[in-house]
Amino acid sequence: MEHTQSVQSKSPGNPGNGQGKHEQVERAAEGAHETVDKMADATHKAADAIGEKGAQLQDLQEEWMENAREYINKNPVKSVGIAIAGGFLLSRLLSGR
Repeated sequence: MEHTQSVQSKSPGNPGNGQGKHEQVERAAEGAHETVDKMADATHKAADAIGEKGAQLQDLQEEWMENAREYINKNPVKSVGIAIAGGFLLSRLLSGR
């Protein structure tokens, strides 16, 4: 009689048996997998956005450099004066005096 009780306590519907724990582990693993997939998708979207911003910044840098070249070509004396004044101020700031 004891044998039938132990067999009954290990029926498939009993959450205390090995199969119930296996199902719980599988559900947890599935949930973790879904979470990892969502995080990977968000990371890819963020990387794409950062890549787009990087390209925009590079375009902006090129535009500013072109504007600076044009200004220097149109105003060479002013440009040298600005460069000398900027260098002087920078050297005073960095010298610690």
